[in-house]
Amino acid sequence: MRNAHPGGPLPHPEFGGLAAPLPAIGLGQWLAERASRDAHRPALSFEGHTRSYGQLQDEVERMAAVLRASGVGEGARVAYLGFNHPMFFIGLFATARLGAIFVPLNFRLTGPELAYIINDAGAHTLIVDANHVAVIEPVRASLACQSFWLAHGDRPAQAQAPWPELGAALREAEPLREPAVSVQADDVALIMYTSGTTGQPKGAMLTHGNFWWNHVNELLTIDCNASDVLLVFAPVYHIGGLNVMTLTMFLKGGHVVLQRQFDPGAVLRDIAAYKVNKIFLVPAMLLFISQHPDFAQADLSTLKLISCGGAPCPEPLLHLFNARGIAVQQGYGLTETAAMATTLTAEWAARKIGSVGMAPLLTQVRALDADEQVITEPGQRGEICVRGQNVTRGYWNKPEATAAALSADGWFRTGDVGYFDAEGFWYICDRVKDMIISGGENVYPAEVESVLHGHPAVAEVAVIGAPDEKWGETVLAVVALKPGQALTLEELQAHASQSLARYKIPRRLALLPALPRNPTGKILKYQLRAQFNPR
Repeated sequence: MRNAHPGGPLPHPEFGGLAAPLPAIGLGQWLAERASRDAHRPALSFEGHTRSYGQLQDEVERMAAVLRASGVGEGARVAYLGFNHPMFFIGLFATARLGAIFVPLNFRLTGPELAYIINDAGAHTLIVDANHVAVIEPVRASLACQSFWLAHGDRPAQAQAPWPELGAALREAEPLREPAVSVQADDVALIMYTSGTTGQPKGAMLTHGNFWWNHVNELLTIDCNASDVLLVFAPVYHIGGLNVMTLTMFLKGGHVVLQRQFDPGAVLRDIAAYKVNKIFLVPAMLLFISQHPDFAQADLSTLKLISCGGAPCPEPLLHLFNARGIAVQQGYGLTETAAMATTLTAEWAARKIGSVGMAPLLTQVRALDADEQVITEPGQRGEICVRGQNVTRGYWNKPEATAAALSADGWFRTGDVGYFDAEGFWYICDRVKDMIISGGENVYPAEVESVLHGHPAVAEVAVIGAPDEKWGETVLAVVALKPGQALTLEELQAHASQSLARYKIPRRLALLPALPRNPTGKILKYQLRAQFNPR
C-alpha cells in the first residue's frame, strides 16, 4: 500500500522511469543492510556512550515492534519532540521500517504552535522527551494523537496525563525480525515543517527517493568514507542537521558523534576527543565558535571539512578559518530540496570564497528574471529554482502552496535571489522578500551584512529596509556589539564606504544586546522589522 497524502497526485519528475518498488532506497531498509555488513563498527556516540551498527539496528527493530503494537501502520504519522538524542534516529528508522511517516518537531515552538503542526500532520503517535512534556501538557487535550510516549528522561512531576516510558518498552520488546515494508521512491518518508519565520509553517513532504538521491548527490560530491567521524550539533529536526552528511554517514558506515545541543566549547572539545574530520553548521554557529575563548588554542588538526549552509556566510569568517588551514565549503539548500541544491567542493573552497558552488550531478539549478525568463548571462540576479529527484513532492494539506512553488515540470521556486559567474559557480544574494529597493536601486542585505561584519566592534549584524520619504526605503543596520565595544553610525558608514556603493551604505543604526534567531541560527528579520518599523 502506498502511504496516503491529501490532494491527490502532485507533480514530480519521474524517478528514472522506474515504476516498480525499489527495495534498497527505504530509510527503514538500507540501515538494516548496513548493519548486516558492519554490525561491529561504531555508528552513533552520545554523551560518552557509543552504539555499534548492530546495537543501533537492534533498538530500531524493538522500536518498530513497540510502535506497531500501539497501532502505527503504513502511512501513519509519528511525531517527535525533543533535543538531539539517539532516540530521534531510532524513532526515524523504526517509523520508516513500518512504512509510516516521521514528523520532526521544532523544540523551540510554543504549545499552541506545536499543536497546530501535530494536528495538521494528523499525527497518530507523539514521542516527547522529558524536557518538553511541560510544553505539551497544556495542549495535550486538543491533540488528535492516539498514542503518547516519553522518549527518555524522568517524567516531570507536574505531568498530569500518563506518559509511558519508551526506553522501558524497548527493553521489554522482542525485535521485529520481519523485513521492512517495501516502499516506492515517491512514498513520503518525512513531513518536515518549514521554520515559519513568517506565517504558518508548511509541511514539506520528503520522500524515500528524495533522501536516497540526496545521499547519492553527496556521495558523488563530497569525499565521504566509512572511516569518517562526523560531529552533529545542529538540531536534527531541521533538514541541515538531519540530512547534510548525517544520514549519508550512516549509509556509508561512518561514525556519527551527536551532541544534545549546540555549545561552542563542547564542539571544540569533541573535535579533539573523537578526532572529528567533518562537521556541518550554519553561519551563526561558525561565528560563535570563532568567538569562543578556546578557539585560538583548540586542536582542530583532524578537521578536514566544514560544510556551511542555511544562510549567506560573511566572508571575514571564511578567511578566519582559512587562516587556520580549514576550508569552509559553503553549500545551499532548503527543506524542500532534502538539503542539497548546490555545494562548493574542496578544491574550490579557497578560490571561490563566497560562492555556494555548483549543483550536484543529479540536480539542476536556474534563475528567473522579473519577467519569468530563464537567465543565461553571468552576474544577472534572479530567483533561484531547483529541479531534481531530491525535490519535495509538495506541501502536506496545502495544494495551493504546492502549485505556487512547483511548476508542472518539477521546478521548485526557492524565493532566494542569486546569480552565477562566468565559470558557472552560484552565489546567493538574499531572500526575495528581504531585498531593499532604495531610490530604484536593489540592495541585497546579505552583501551589506558581510561588509559590516568586518568592523572590529561588530559581533552580529542584520540589515533591513526602513521607510524613507525621499528614497522609498533606506538601509538600517541592527548591530550587536562585541563586549566592551562602542560604535557610531558615522564609524560604521566610514567602514562600509570602503567596499559599498553609496546607496548601499546604512543611513540608520540600531544597537541590540543580541539579534533574535530561530533554532537553526537564522536571524528573525520580521521581528526586527516589527520592532524598528512598526506599521
